[in-house]
Amino acid sequence: MKGLELYVGLFAGICTAISLLPQLVKIIREKKANAISYGMLAILMLGLISWIVYGLIKTDYPIIITNGLSLALNILIVIFTIKYKTSTT
Repeated sequence: MKGLELYVGLFAGICTAISLLPQLVKIIREKKANAISYGMLAILMLGLISWIVYGLIKTDYPIIITNGLSLALNILIVIFTIKYKTSTT
């Protein structure tokens, strides 16, 4: 990747990766996670894992790093969703 292409790719990847950060913060602050869909998270994480594999195949570090960050945030959402769904019922 060169110049502008690299920066646009990184910017897009970072925006995508942190898109669920507000949801994670909300779950942690409110200690509630009643409206989170496990199906949506499972499909999203499958897609992220696929992007990481694609990035590994192409040796494309921006894809690997940004999707890895997004996957980590999604895993945290699942963990806190499970924690707060079971503690509030």
